[in-house]
Amino acid sequence: MDKDRVEGKAKDIAGRVERQVGEWTGDKEAQVKGAARQVEGKVQNTWGKAKDAVKKPSTNEGKEDTQEEEAEREEGPRRDRVVNE
Repeated sequence: MDKDRVEGKAKDIAGRVERQVGEWTGDKEAQVKGAARQVEGKVQNTWGKAKDAVKKPSTNEGKEDTQEEEAEREEGPRRDRVVNE
C-alpha cells in the first residue's frame, strides 16, 4: 500500500471531522477548511491507488495456461449442446 493512500485517507477523515465540527458550531470557516482538506485527502488517496495499480503486475503475466485454455486453442471454443427433454 502506497504511503499516499494512507496519508490521503488520514486527511480525508480529518477534513470530515473538521467540516462536521464547523457545521455543529456554525463556524463557516471551519466547514470550508474541512471540506478543502477532505478533497485534498481524496485526491492524494486516488493518486496513491493509481501508483499501486501501476506497481502491480498483470494477473495473467507469468502464469501458465490451464488445460482448458490449451484445449480451446487447439480445438476451438467449446460449444455446450442443449439436450432435448
